Amino acid sequence: MRKILKSIDILFIPVLLWVLLISLIFVNAKTKQANLEESLAFSVYDWQNLGKTLVGLQENSLFSISNPPGSGAKIVKEINVISTGYSSSIDQTDSTPFITASGTQVRDGIVAANFLPFGTKIRMPALYGDKVFVVEDRMHPRKRYQVDIWFPSRQEALNFGAKTTYIEVLEG
Repeated sequence: MRKILKSIDILFIPVLLWVLLISLIFVNAKTKQANLEESLAFSVYDWQNLGKTLVGLQENSLFSISNPPGSGAKIVKEINVISTGYSSSIDQTDSTPFITASGTQVRDGIVAANFLPFGTKIRMPALYGDKVFVVEDRMHPRKRYQVDIWFPSRQEALNFGAKTTYIEVLEG
C-alpha cells in the first residue's frame, strides 16, 4: 500500500506543477494581449492636412490621441475615468436643477467632476472626438475619477449609460 501511495505522490507533484505552469503562461499571454490592445498607438499619414496624426486603437475603432492641427489646445494629462450621464431632474440634482455647482446655467458641453477644478477643459476622444467639455458641476463626494456629462433629458442620460474611457485635460 505504501508503494502505491508513494508512486501516486511522485506522479501527482509533476502533474500539478505542469498544470500550474500552463495556467500561468495562459494568464500571462492574455494579460500581454490586453495590454497591447489598450496601448496600441501608431502614426498615420493625414493626406488632407499633409501632416502626421497620432491615432490609437480601442476596441474596434481608431481615435485621435494627439492634438489636431490648428486646435491650439495642449494636452496636460490623460486620466482613465468612468463616464456617466445626468440630466436636470430633481432626483439627480439639488433644488436648483438648472444651475451648476459653479453657478452657471446648464448647457451642452458641461460636465461634473470632483477631481478637477471648475473651468477645467477636457476632451473625451474615444467618445466625442475633438469636442471640448468644461467642468462646471460636482457630483456626490463618493464619486472619484468619474465624469458626469449633462444631457437635456433624463432619457438621453440613461441611454448614454456608463462607459470606461479616458479624458484629456487641456491646458488653460
